[in-house]
Amino acid sequence: MSGMVERFAAFCIRRRTPLVVVFGLLTVVLGVSAAQIEIRTIFSDMLPQNHAWVQTHEEYKELFGGANVVSIMVRNEEGEIFDREVLGMIREITRDLRKVRGVNQFQIVSLASKKLKTVEATSTSVDTVPLMWPDIPKDARGVVELREKVLQNPLVYGQYVSPDLESALITVDFIDRLVEPPVIFDQVHEIVERHSVPGVQTRIVGEPILNGWVRNYLSQTALISLVTIGMLMATLLLLARTWRGTLLPLVSGTVSGVWALGVASLLGLNFDPLIIVVAFLITARSISHSVQMITRYDDIADEHPDMPLRDVARKSLAELFRPAVLGIVSDAGAIAVVWLTPIPLLQKVAIIGVIWVSAMLLSAAVLTPVLLSWLRRGKGGGAAHPVDLYPAMHRLLEACAYVAIGPRSRYVSIAVGGIVLLGSGIYAVENLQVGDAQPGSPILWPDSEYNRSAADINANFPGADRMFMVFEGESQDAMKQPEVLRTMREFQRYMEAQPQVGGSVSLADVVSSVNQSLHEGNPRYYDISDSAIANGQYLYMYVTGSDPGDLAQYSDPSYTNGAVTLYFSDHTGETIRTAFARIDEFTAEHPMEQADYRLAGGLIGILGAVNDVILKGQIRSIALALLVVVIFATIAYRSSVAGMFFMVPVLLSNTVTFAYMAFNGIGFNINTLPVVALGIGLGVDYSLYVVNGIRDEYQNHGDAERAVINALRSAGRGVFVTGVTMVMGVFFWILSSLRFQAEMGLLIALWLAVSAVSALLLMPALAYVARPRFVFGRPEDAPAGDAAPAPARS
Repeated sequence: MSGMVERFAAFCIRRRTPLVVVFGLLTVVLGVSAAQIEIRTIFSDMLPQNHAWVQTHEEYKELFGGANVVSIMVRNEEGEIFDREVLGMIREITRDLRKVRGVNQFQIVSLASKKLKTVEATSTSVDTVPLMWPDIPKDARGVVELREKVLQNPLVYGQYVSPDLESALITVDFIDRLVEPPVIFDQVHEIVERHSVPGVQTRIVGEPILNGWVRNYLSQTALISLVTIGMLMATLLLLARTWRGTLLPLVSGTVSGVWALGVASLLGLNFDPLIIVVAFLITARSISHSVQMITRYDDIADEHPDMPLRDVARKSLAELFRPAVLGIVSDAGAIAVVWLTPIPLLQKVAIIGVIWVSAMLLSAAVLTPVLLSWLRRGKGGGAAHPVDLYPAMHRLLEACAYVAIGPRSRYVSIAVGGIVLLGSGIYAVENLQVGDAQPGSPILWPDSEYNRSAADINANFPGADRMFMVFEGESQDAMKQPEVLRTMREFQRYMEAQPQVGGSVSLADVVSSVNQSLHEGNPRYYDISDSAIANGQYLYMYVTGSDPGDLAQYSDPSYTNGAVTLYFSDHTGETIRTAFARIDEFTAEHPMEQADYRLAGGLIGILGAVNDVILKGQIRSIALALLVVVIFATIAYRSSVAGMFFMVPVLLSNTVTFAYMAFNGIGFNINTLPVVALGIGLGVDYSLYVVNGIRDEYQNHGDAERAVINALRSAGRGVFVTGVTMVMGVFFWILSSLRFQAEMGLLIALWLAVSAVSALLLMPALAYVARPRFVFGRPEDAPAGDAAPAPARS
């Protein structure tokens, strides 16, 4: 293998000109393609298509409501909503919502829509009339009558008019395949603003609105990205002191990024704005590998001042190619495992990530030393500024070496590492949540306009997030059967006992409401008849004179299938898991002869399916990603011990990070999963370079102490430079208005810091104490050498 690597390195340097030309042309071609990649969020990409709950959602969403419901709350800050000016505002907003692109016109519900009705029974007739359609009441008396009708209608009071009568709710659903969040966001806000009146507050929530907010922050994200790049350059220049040490890592990161996005565009893949953190993390890996190459290049040039630059570049490429390949393959394998999660968004992320990481093999491990072979070093190594932090870095790295090989400190390092690993692992297992860990959207900060709107709507209405449970009948008119209707009612009462379920609605409520109206509003008659014929008559009275689809929220036209819609105040992972556990308990204890239960649609149903897939697959994905590291380390060093040895930094960095996620309420969800998968590969990269440096140094002179010291001076310097650079670069992400980006930025910084500390302290100590053969070989094969540590090089 060493001979093959030597020949490959020699070939790359010998053919450096045509190689750079090919790389340049490829970058230009793919750059044109990358500029055309579509940047947007596709809702269907977030759905695990083969999951039973998603299939139920897809089958019934046009009837019972999809996952893209937008809720608009109109609140009169000066009194009740029963004011002609406020009611007029509700009417105008309701009318204009029909013009929004992708709207399902049969799913616009408010006081001003034809769908909210009241049953008026007299001695001569029974009439079903809309509450406030086609116009608002003409005078004060009409407003008072409307108020009384609302108070007597349980399908409206509490559902679309708040209990304090100061707020009204307008809901509108969209056809999933036509959803364009930026367009919906702009058009809905324009309608609401155009019809706003003084003293009336409006709140708007829903998945299209949330994605629209993400779009609005893209310019800020681009600005933070530019500031981050500037900070990366400044930190690299300060620590590396050379322009080649500053620019070449950025060239490497840029080339790999252009190639990945270009290929993704050619494959027809879109780039979701939320995965920009993943892109930054991959770029960090590219910079890290390039910095290691440059550091080793400088060390060889210092050791052999008369060696031609081409030979210096060839030697640095040959020495670091093995750890570079192993680190890159481990990263690629870890992100490839994400593809096994049957969610299109994650599969697209996996494809783009594997391409991106694989491109680093050429952009960092090959292009960097090839370009170095042309760059002459001036006096003092070509320093670009007078600030020299190398002596301080050397003292720090020598202190790390002393800790790693000290008679007592090495055991203390190992013991501390073990305690941290065990403690963080236990804490993470007990506290890390699958799904969102906190109310509101985890993508935005708690004080964002969207999350404040969601909190206000949830405080005044049953809940902004919905789930529908389907009751599938055995035959036509099954939904009129007393058994089915009473089971619906019992299910509603059972689920409403969960604090996060603010309310529910079903066909049973419609039947009960009509029955009560027919008995002059007597609450005793808010009940279901024992006769299917009577229940059918109540439903006939309700839909008389209605438009098609007015009863769609509750049942299909043939009354074969119906639904119970539950309203949730939050969609945290714990809330969703509790709800589905309670549903399982209820359905097991309440079998029906004339209908079957079928889970589950709406936003909560979709999130439940996503969380279920992630929960079932997270252990498998993490285990497979770890297995990738073990297998490739075993192959690279031809030692099973090597595979297990490099598990230590991976496990440590990941358990500490998972514990941090649990402590800060960051859930394990569809957005964080790609970052977690990449972090598994990230945990081992630094240690690979340090341990490989110890191995090469020991093969040269046979002194273990000297090998550790020299490896930390060389590879350790690259680890330190990269770690500090990336942590400083990540700092500005905490300024993002997108909470997800800020938290993932801190998560990356923590990963990098733990990985760097492991590589500089724990792994050298473990290697020195355990003396694994893949590092030190057999004792009898050790080359003769000076046992004294080498003097420090400044």
